[in-house]
Amino acid sequence: GQSADADTMLATLPLLSQAVVLGLRAGVSLRSAPPCMMDQNELKKLVGYKAVDDYVRSDMVVGLGTGSTAFFAVERLGQKLAAGELKNIVAIPTSIRTKEQAESLGIPLVTLDTHSSLDVAIDGADEVDPDLNLVKGGGGALFREKIVEERAAKFIVIVDESKLCKGLGPGFPLPVEIVPFCHEHTMRTVAGLPSLAGCEAKLRMGSVATGAKPDGDEIAITDNGNYIVDLFFKEPIKDAVAAAKELKATCGVVEHGLFCGMSTAVIIAGKDGISVKEA
Repeated sequence: GQSADADTMLATLPLLSQAVVLGLRAGVSLRSAPPCMMDQNELKKLVGYKAVDDYVRSDMVVGLGTGSTAFFAVERLGQKLAAGELKNIVAIPTSIRTKEQAESLGIPLVTLDTHSSLDVAIDGADEVDPDLNLVKGGGGALFREKIVEERAAKFIVIVDESKLCKGLGPGFPLPVEIVPFCHEHTMRTVAGLPSLAGCEAKLRMGSVATGAKPDGDEIAITDNGNYIVDLFFKEPIKDAVAAAKELKATCGVVEHGLFCGMSTAVIIAGKDGISVKEA
């Protein structure tokens, strides 16, 4: 159809021109400004809308991520359902706040209990390494994100270029969700794991959704009633896959923010436009 022809033409344009067209589609006010002059929210909107436009079709089960970038993907899905461009979609949210946003947009929701396999999941990330391994969990939803996104046939990651790194760890603390029972013991155990040598473990305080920077005096509580330990690194984690295994094998750890070998594609918004890296 015309939409497919337009997408084929779009693919032939330079990255900068692609970003302008995608921006207009997304309703971003470009103010005659190229991507290098867009603010971070406008870049997030570009990649959030592109992920839905490129990867979501009618009759799909869709995983909805959590966070400031995933917000725009949820928004776009709601728009396309309301406009009748997509039909017969059901979605699985990865947090209470994503569930509330989706409900406000009229997106039909289900859970893994009735739909264990997803066609696609779309979410942001806090760090992306050259192998497309991720650190996620700045928004505190890492357990629900992982249990949903590992069940997706395609996992599409949406970021701005500030999230790209050479090695995971130094650029963003690694979140680990732990049970409250004997949490100080679990924190010490995690910090002492061989693959995480040199890290500093801090209990997340205040809002669970605003990353590792303390913004309150109370211990942050996840949607699952657990705590989060943020691990700070001065050097990149040498072996993210080994670290993921050691964390998962630690009693008291519910889940960790290393998403290794899960990404199908990463859509990146940068000063030169939109680019896509495929696994």
